[in-house]
Order: sequence, then C-alpha cells, then structure tokens
Amino acid sequence: MDRETFDNLLTSTGQAAIAAAAALQPTEETFLRKLTQLRKHYDAALAKAALETVLLRARARAKFSRAEAMYFTREALEQASSEVVATYRAQRYAGLGRVADVCCGLGGDAIGLAGVAPVMVIDKDPLRLALAQANLAAYGRAAEAVPADVTIEPLPAADALWLDPSRRAGSRRAFSVRDYTPPLSIIREWLARTPALGVKISPGVDLAELDRSRQSAVYGLPDFELEFISVHGELKECVLWFGLLRTQAVRRATLLPGPHSLTSNLEPPSSLGPPLAFLYEPDPAVLRAGLVTTLATQLSAYQLDPDIAYLTSDTLTPTPFARAFALEAAFPFQLKRLRAYLRERGVGQVTVKKRGSPLKPEELTRRLRLSGEESRVVFLTHVRGEPYVLIGQAVA
Repeated sequence: MDRETFDNLLTSTGQAAIAAAAALQPTEETFLRKLTQLRKHYDAALAKAALETVLLRARARAKFSRAEAMYFTREALEQASSEVVATYRAQRYAGLGRVADVCCGLGGDAIGLAGVAPVMVIDKDPLRLALAQANLAAYGRAAEAVPADVTIEPLPAADALWLDPSRRAGSRRAFSVRDYTPPLSIIREWLARTPALGVKISPGVDLAELDRSRQSAVYGLPDFELEFISVHGELKECVLWFGLLRTQAVRRATLLPGPHSLTSNLEPPSSLGPPLAFLYEPDPAVLRAGLVTTLATQLSAYQLDPDIAYLTSDTLTPTPFARAFALEAAFPFQLKRLRAYLRERGVGQVTVKKRGSPLKPEELTRRLRLSGEESRVVFLTHVRGEPYVLIGQAVA
C-alpha cells in the first residue's frame, strides 16, 4: 500500500470499501477470490488495501485493544510493539518533557508515549508517518509528524528519545546490532544532545556482542540498563536504557501484565542440588536476562545442572517469575523405565518439556505408547551432566 492509497482509505469511499471487505469475511486462503468480488465495486488498489486492512485488524487484536479502528501494513504490524508493552515502557518517560519517537513505524510506541508526554513521531517513510497519526487518533491522541532520515539528517530538538531501529537488511533479518538502521553507533552522538534514550532491539540479541560493543573504543556504546520483557510467559522485547532513563540495575527481567521486575547487578554463583519436591521453570525473560541464580537465591532453590535453567527446592515459594511443578519422581533417563512408571499409574497424556536433551518431545510421546486417564508433565534434562527424567504436575 502506498501513501495515496492509504489517503483514499480514509475517505468516505475508502471507509465504505473497508465495510464491504469486512462483510465478505476474508481469510488468507480466500483473499484472491474476495478481491475479485470487491474489485467489481472499487478500483484494484483500494479494494486490495481494504481487504488487507480487514485481515490485519483481525491479526492485530492480539496487540491492540482498538485494532478495529487502526491501519497497518504487514511488515509494520509484525515489528510493532503491543499496547501492553508500549504502555509499560512509556512510564519511564513521564515528566521528562517532549519525546521524539524515532523510526515510529505504525505508531505502536507513540500510542504509549502520548499517554505520558507530548510526542513527535519521526520516520523517513511518509506512509508510516500517516499510519502513526491515524493510529494515535484511534486512541484519542496526537503527535507532530516529522519526515526525516535520521541516518543523514540531524534529530529535531526533544527532551527524550525512543528509537526502534529497523532490524532488517533489505529483505533479510539483521542479527547483529551493527546492521540495524540506524546503527546503534549513532547513540553516543544523540546522547550528547538528549541525555534520555531508550532503544528497542531484538530479544534474541547476542549478549556477548552487546558487551563487546560497550567495551569497544571504536563502537563505543555508553553504559546501559538491559531489560527483557515477556507477556503472559512469551518473550517479546529487549530494551536498552541510556542516560536519565537508566536505573541502578544492570539487568532487568520484566513480566507483563504486572509489571513484575527482577533485577541484579551481580549474578550470585550457581548452587547445585538433586531433584527435590518442587521444580521451577523460570520465565524466558529471566533466562535471557541471565537472572536464574538471582531467582534461585530468592526461592532458596538449587540448579539441577550448571548449564540448565531448572531450579528445585523442598519448599514451594509462590513467584511470578517461574512456573512451579510438584515432582513425584526423578531418575536417570531410560525409555523402558519411564514407560513402565507411567503405565503403572494409568498415565495416557504427557506434556514433555526439555532442556539439554536431544530427544524430540513428539518422538518420545510416540515411543511411550501410553493409554489411560491420568496426565503428567515429563521433563527431559540433565542433573549434574547426566541425562535425567523428572515427572510431576503443575502447581495451581
């Protein structure tokens, strides 16, 4: 979709086309057939944009409470922060004055920021600027739009910055922070003028590369706070906080809704122990932030293996940072022994979880050949380097 087509979508004719497209109840599989039908009444570009809008609004409901009034492109929606994450992050900007949302995309971050501060949206793509303004309006919010390519043009004056750089190099995903657009090396220059900056990066970022970047005299990332964010147990984002937006924490794992945050400046050493009465499976944000032993200290728990992020304890300590399971058995892995144990107890359904095991859960389930009314959770893992199986049930 180009800017002209998007502008047409906002007209009365475009709104009628969206309504007509919604009435057709399109799916990805029926898109071409529905497009043929809609083109009988609207020009090709508008008909396609209307159908695409209907499909993407349905997909966007998982991210935005007002998706039915918003506008998207596929790539921009894929990259957009969800409403719950953007709202949480925006709280750091409260009271800092005017915020510039750099590389604003479809406006997901600006929606959150505009709830706490005056916002300016910046992007080199005029379509994305228009999307951002329309989507802000869906929430009753507004922002000044500034067309600019920040890789070659100076940033407009602002009191704080938010940057969501492109993590693609052409059509391919960029895995190194050096390949982002704009590159993270630009941060030092920006902080000299605006000493409050947050940067969204891939949650799969190479942490060793980040450490090298911070220590490099050439690349020179300033000191930052590293925050991993999960939503309902699914890892969603990684954020670097610089300057005035940093806290005293070096690393932070945040779980939403909540928020619940676990922080550390120095990770305690690992303490190992055998499988006990309870097993804890840490949230992925805790794993990526490297805070497993910090959590273990909070729970008075032990790791089963220095390289495995399962924790165990004789007492149950409620925590938002891990799922808890009551263990009933633990022994060195042997397929026949495991099958016999489960069959003796009438177990017909198993949920297989694994860390450190080469076995595929679906393959193990097939080879167990179980039948019965009972269910269990089976963990394939290591205990002090030895392949082990743990059996239990989730704690309500």
